[in-house]
Amino acid sequence: MVLISFWVISSMVSKEKKDVKTSSVLVLDLSKIYHEQPMYDPLSIIQNKSAGELPGVYDIVRMLDYAKSDSSIKGLYIKAVSNPNGFGTSEELRKAVLDFKESGKFVIAYGETIDQKSYYIASAAQKVFCHPNGGLDWRGFAINYTFFKGLIDKLESTPQIFYAGKFKSATEPLRVTKMTDPNRLQTTDLLNDIYSNFLINTAKARNLDTAYLHQLAVNGTIQTANDAVKAKLLDGVLYDDQLRSEIAKDLKIKPEDKINFISMEDYGQARDYKSFKGDKIALLYAEGDIEDGKSDAERIIASENFIALIRKIRLDKDIKAVVFRVNSPGGSALASDGIWREITLLKKEKPVVVSMGDYAASGGYYISCAADSIFAEPGTLTGSIGVFGILADFQKFFNNKLGITFDGVKTAPYADMGSITRPMTEPEKKLMQAAIDTIYDVFKNRVAQGRKLDISIVDSIAQGHVYTGTRAIEIKLVDKIGYLPDAIKSAAAMAKTEKYWIKEYPEKKNFLQQLLNASPVATLKQNELKEALGNEQYQYFDQLKKLQEISHGPQARLLMVPEIQ
Repeated sequence: MVLISFWVISSMVSKEKKDVKTSSVLVLDLSKIYHEQPMYDPLSIIQNKSAGELPGVYDIVRMLDYAKSDSSIKGLYIKAVSNPNGFGTSEELRKAVLDFKESGKFVIAYGETIDQKSYYIASAAQKVFCHPNGGLDWRGFAINYTFFKGLIDKLESTPQIFYAGKFKSATEPLRVTKMTDPNRLQTTDLLNDIYSNFLINTAKARNLDTAYLHQLAVNGTIQTANDAVKAKLLDGVLYDDQLRSEIAKDLKIKPEDKINFISMEDYGQARDYKSFKGDKIALLYAEGDIEDGKSDAERIIASENFIALIRKIRLDKDIKAVVFRVNSPGGSALASDGIWREITLLKKEKPVVVSMGDYAASGGYYISCAADSIFAEPGTLTGSIGVFGILADFQKFFNNKLGITFDGVKTAPYADMGSITRPMTEPEKKLMQAAIDTIYDVFKNRVAQGRKLDISIVDSIAQGHVYTGTRAIEIKLVDKIGYLPDAIKSAAAMAKTEKYWIKEYPEKKNFLQQLLNASPVATLKQNELKEALGNEQYQYFDQLKKLQEISHGPQARLLMVPEIQ
């Protein structure tokens, strides 16, 4: 019965060619989460939602590039609603839209209510519209962190925290009730950098002034859709039938005629937009948390898996260069060091170029720093060169809240070091801090070696400080501002090849493999929890969950991932 069910579901996502009708309009839906690699969503089929494969970010980029010369595609329609993707991903999508627009084909964006990240991509269109009773969010940007110290105090628990780097804010949720001054400083810099880039590119697209755009937010000018039209942020307000008439006008058909919309998913199945001629360049995706050992889970950078994969790429003589796409806030320091080692060996055999996505911070930077060249996007969060460790002490909680006590014997003073049933002794604390400091020194030396910097300079820019891609260039943590296609072109140039094709790693799992690894029950519970709590509240739950998971050795991790509202 189970095998029959798998066969039925698999048949629903079969790779039969879709039909691209003449005078079609390609649809880019910004409400979808675009990961680095394509993803099936088995639950969407079970829940009777649209079946199929959601393209990865680079797939979207390649499809839009292919569509420029596809005579069946006459234009692009951007569904600009709530954009859940990070600013790095949004930058990639926006750049791809701008490139598509150069073909001379029309680009129209529309949303009932448009948030700021959606508008950032939509502003690349020739015309941007919204619903007459909808609106455009134009409040400016904000970052808010969640602090759990008060909750921990109420539970009479004591997190024993050890860290290296005065800006290493990952442990702040456990040890303070508000941002420290160093963290407030770096967060302000991050926010201002990203907001400045947002204003500059929006001003250029809309032929407006950045100071004017900022003042609109300061004054709270944009309260209705018509306010946005008067401010020249929108080209008009339309109902759905009027939008279709506008698109029909561009297609040179009658308003009542059917418009052939085609989704990115269907277009990807209909067209062979990938080349397989010339030399082979490997594109290795590292997306998610960095963990020790093996894992079959999606969006986990498991050290054993990646070490084996990098070694396979290194030993493949047909691969002429490697692009390492990193989209990670970090994780295990030990796992990061193992992956770093393999990258250094790989670099001896063939060129390695890093392309940073939304994040390449802490452990994400650790695994990047050995590359020949590093590309980041303006809004990439990187750096955070620092280390921390947490060991919990639940003695008072067990004693006072539950009435449980513990006692035992041991053969040496440190035999039960790290036990959650008692506080650490001063000698144990010194040992733990020494271990953290040692790993931090190793991390800094890896950066100094990879970036060809003096260790004193690395020490001054490390300290757990997080930077945007733009700021990271100034301190030589990054070489260039550029997108994934730019990194690929650079790798090809370093390999001295002009004709090449891209082999992507980890190799994509088929639908059945993804379904087997997806843990549908757990995923369903997670989706239900997200729906019940809402995105913002779910983030708090997810942060608390991660805090519970990080007591597994020293961490090089950006735990307080800034969520820009």
